[in-house]
Formats: sequence, C-alpha cells, structure tokens
Amino acid sequence: MISFTMSSWLEVISMKIELTFTVITLLAISFAVLLHKSRKTTSRLPPGPCGLPLLGYLPFLGPNLHLEFTKMAKRFGPIFKLQLGSKTYIIVNSSDLAKVVVNEHDDIFANRDPPVAALILSYGGKDITWSDNNPYWRNMRKVFVHEVLSNKNLEASGSFRRAGVRKTIKHVYERMGTEVDFGGIAFSTSLTVISSMVWGKSVDEEEESSDNLWDGFREVMSGVMDIVGEANVSDFFPVLTRFDLQGVQRKMKLQFEKFDAILQRIIDERMSIKPQESTEQHGRKDFVQILLELKQQNTESSFSLTQIKAFLVDFFIAGTDTTTVMAEWTMTEVLKHSDVMKKIQEELERVVGEHNIVEESHLPKLCYLDAVIKETFRLHPALPLLVVRSPSKSCTVDGYKVPKGSNVYLNVWAIHRDPQYWENPLEFDPNRFLNLDGTTKFNYNGLNTNFLAFGSGRRRCPGLPLGEKMLMYLLASLLHSFNWTLPDEKEHELPDKFGVVLKKGNPLIAIPSQRFARNNLYM
Repeated sequence: MISFTMSSWLEVISMKIELTFTVITLLAISFAVLLHKSRKTTSRLPPGPCGLPLLGYLPFLGPNLHLEFTKMAKRFGPIFKLQLGSKTYIIVNSSDLAKVVVNEHDDIFANRDPPVAALILSYGGKDITWSDNNPYWRNMRKVFVHEVLSNKNLEASGSFRRAGVRKTIKHVYERMGTEVDFGGIAFSTSLTVISSMVWGKSVDEEEESSDNLWDGFREVMSGVMDIVGEANVSDFFPVLTRFDLQGVQRKMKLQFEKFDAILQRIIDERMSIKPQESTEQHGRKDFVQILLELKQQNTESSFSLTQIKAFLVDFFIAGTDTTTVMAEWTMTEVLKHSDVMKKIQEELERVVGEHNIVEESHLPKLCYLDAVIKETFRLHPALPLLVVRSPSKSCTVDGYKVPKGSNVYLNVWAIHRDPQYWENPLEFDPNRFLNLDGTTKFNYNGLNTNFLAFGSGRRRCPGLPLGEKMLMYLLASLLHSFNWTLPDEKEHELPDKFGVVLKKGNPLIAIPSQRFARNNLYM
C-alpha cells in the first residue's frame, strides 16, 4: 500500500514537473514570438546585402540600378535596405508596399533628399520637384496645377502645341526617305512647344535673332540632365561636398549660369511689356506673365524672381525630357511590332480620316494608341525608380522600420513587370489596357499602384495633364502622316541606359515615308 502510494506520488510529481516544463516551454516560445514581433515592428530594419566598412554596398553596385534592385528583391524580398556610404536606402519593390508608402503614409514620405547637382540646378531646392513637403511647396504646387496648368490655360495654349507639331511634320516631310533621329525630333518639338507656352516665343525664333545668348540652349538642356544623372560621391558622403572630388558641381554651375542667364532674359523681356500688350499679341497669357502677376499681388501665392526661375527650370526639363524619352520608346516598340503600327494607323484613319490632320480634339477617341503608350510606360517607365522620397519621421512598412531621413525608392520597373500583377509581364501587349468595349483601362493618377507611370500621391508629377496630351498628340501626328521603317542594317534594339530618366541604350534611327497623296497635309 505504501509502495503504491509512494509510486503514485512520484507519478504525480513527475506529471507536475512535465506540466511545469511544458508551460515554461510554451511561455518561452510565446515570449520569443512576441519579442520577435516587437523587434520587427519597432526597431528592425529591412534585410539587405552586407557591405564594407564606411563604403557600405557602394563598390558592388552596377550602373543599371533598376535591374540591380530587381535582382536583389528576389533574394531579400519586396523591401530591402542598402547602406551606400553614410546614407541608408530603402527599396520598395511591390505594389502592395508601394501603396503603404504613397497612400497610408503619403504625408510622411513626401520630403526629398536632392542630389548636389539637382540642388544647384533648382536654386537650392526651390522648385516643385526637390522642395520638401512644406507650406511653400504646397502653395507652389497649387499655383502650378490650378493657375499655370488649369484646364482653361491648357486649352488656350493649344495653338502653340499645334504650331510646334505642324512644324515638325513639315520638317520630317522634307527628310522623307532619309534616316532621322526620332528622339531628336521629339526633343526639338517638345522644346519648341514648351518655350512657346512659357513666354510666347519658340527657341527657334530666339536662335534666329542676332543675340548669341540662345546659342547652344538645346545642348544646355541636354547637358544638365546628364550631369544630374551622374553618380556623385558627394551624394553618398555629404561631408565631402565642399571638395567636389569629381567636378560634378563645377560642371553643373557652368551649365546653370547659362540656363540662369536665359531665364533672366525671359523674365526681363516680359517685365518690360505691359500685360495687356502681351495678351493682345499672343491671344493668351503666357506662363511667365501669370507668375509675374502673382508676384505683384503680394499674397501668400506670390513668388520671388528666384522662385519663378526655379519653377521654369522644372517646366522646361520635365516638359521635354519625359516626352522625348517616351516618344522614342513608344516608336521603338511600334516598329518592333508591325501589327501594332497597322492597328494604330487604322484607328487614326477612322477617327481623323485621310484628308485631315490630327487635332487635339481627336485624342480622346484614340483608345488603341492610348493603350500602346500605356503599355510602353509599363515596360519602359521614364522614371524606373521615380524620384527619391525621404520620410519626415521614422515609420513602419511591412513590419520593418524605415528611418527618418533615409532615402526611399519605389522600384516601378519591378512593379510593372511583376507576374503577380501582370499576365505575361515581359510581352508587349497593349490589349491589357483595353476593356472589352475598346475603352482604356487604368489612367495615370497612380491610385492603382500596379501602374505608376507618373508616380502617386501628393508627389505625383503635377505636369501630367500637359505631358499626357503632348506625347499622344506628337505620336498620333507622326504615325498618321508617315509610315516608318528601320534602316536595312538596323535591328530592333531594346537595351536601356539608366539615369534620371530611362533612355534607350542607342538612339532610334528610322526612315519616314509619305502616307497620303495630298501634299497640303504636310505643310
């Protein structure tokens, strides 16, 4: 009996010990899980590759960052961290996480960290692109959207776009049967239109004057973008900025002085003309006149002359570079897919006809061309990483800490080619942007983060209405008026060149030929 009792007692003790051990184990596991979650949500940075002391991962990065980041995302996941010099970079590679950045935390991620060269070009970050999210920036953006690019002003400036495009058609007509640089055509047209909208005169008109101030303006425009896109050690080690080790600041200052002199000339000429005289001469207020009138009002919407010039820098660069790059990429894809060119021209004949020229009023009816352009933006986004964002305070994305002041890139290149969101993502298929009734899916507002051609949120490109209209009008006119072929020895080339914008690796050279017998359609 005693033996049985002792045995039973030992069994009870053993059971209690096992139970206690089990409880302790479960508590330990629970604590570990809670600790893991706590660290993940409050302090742990995203994963990423190891680098070298001081330099970080900088020595291992190749030139094509959009491709490098996309490869890294397959290894580290949809959000990862890079230490580049003294700066921390966070790369977001999925639509779902992009939505967190541009929707849930849009206000936090609305600041900028400008490269040194961009800071020089933007008069110390006083433009729309590089200014932080503050009252000054919000006022400037409001003026740009509601005053300068209002529907009324955009419609009123249509005559300048028409004149610029018709001049291009005539120029190409004179070059029929010869090789032409398609990107050069697009750039020249864009610059002519933008300059006309800004102060009522085209660059061509100014260059024809005896004043040599305008000599090389096209080269200056192209040069500043190349310099901004250069890798600069000062951007990764700000303490070295004063030494300008690579001469980037010196080169930019030289180009900036030329640019500034031209902008000052524009403003001086406009200030010497009475507003009513300018309106009577051009039939509308040009953009410089609008800004100068706001300056004189002495309200919170007023601008200084420096701010006006920073504003004009944005307008020139954004208005020419994106249109040029995307026109060239679109035509590259159209030439590669002959069935696409045929469908575009069939649509143009239905909407415009064979005896008319393309007008802006035709554009809303060109649904297939619209789909072709959007599919080009998907495969070849002008800004594959958009413009860098910098959070105003630390926050959490996908359970990871994104530190205040870090540099955050949205990898649009990866998002636009993600098979999770796009069927057969590497194929060029404009039909993915068409509904069954032929109308187009998606738009450029960025609300659907699967498609971020112009960004999203409060930092979405404010020049979108003009850029969309100008690109479509130019392509519609060139494809309606001419057939296009590649030179015999040329092949369809799709390699790209990473920079501020994603350019073709090699310029598109094509040969135009006349489509319609009536020569007056080309005058």
